[in-house]
Amino acid sequence: MQEHPLIELYVSVGDEQQNASVEQMLSSVDLDDVVVRTLREADVTRQVMLTLLITDDEGIRDMNKQYRDQNTSTDVLSFPLLEQPLVRAPADQLWHSPEENGAPNPGQQTPVFVNPPGTVMNLGDIVMSWPTIVRQALEAGHSSRYELLYLLSHGVLHLIGYDDHTEAGYQAMVRIQRAVLAGFDPKA
Repeated sequence: MQEHPLIELYVSVGDEQQNASVEQMLSSVDLDDVVVRTLREADVTRQVMLTLLITDDEGIRDMNKQYRDQNTSTDVLSFPLLEQPLVRAPADQLWHSPEENGAPNPGQQTPVFVNPPGTVMNLGDIVMSWPTIVRQALEAGHSSRYELLYLLSHGVLHLIGYDDHTEAGYQAMVRIQRAVLAGFDPKA
C-alpha cells in the first residue's frame, strides 16, 4: 500500500480480498495531492493531516445513526476536530461552532487543545462508503476512482469549515471540487 504523508488511511469494506482490491486501486491514486489541491483552492496553507476510513454501507450507516441520528447509509461523513472553521468564507457557506448554535461548549469545562505553532494540524476524520462510491460513479458515468477523489475533496472542505446545507455553501463546495479535479480524467 502506498504511504500517504497527509492521510492515515484505513480500508474495511468487507473480506480480505475486497479490502485488497480497494487498496490496489488506491495505490495508483495520489490522495495527498487531492488534499493539497483542495486546501490550496480554499486558501488554507497550514500543514495538516487527516484520517480516511473507507468502509461499507453498513459501517457508514452505523456512524450516520450514531453521530447524526440518521439511520441511512450515505456516501461521505466528515468529523472535524476544529472548534471554528479554518477557511475564510462568507458565513452562509460555513458550519458554525456549537456555541454559535446555542449548544454548550465542552471547551468551557476543559481547556481547548491548541496546536503549537509549526506543528501539523489534525483536521479530523473522513468516512466513505465504497459500495456507494461505486453506485454513484456508475450513475454519473465516471470511474469509482474519480468519485472517490471528488468525495475526498468534499470531505476535506467540510473538515476546514464549509457546509453544504445552504445553497451558497453547496455552490462554493462544488466550484472548489470541480477546480481540484479539473486535471483528472473522470473515466480513468
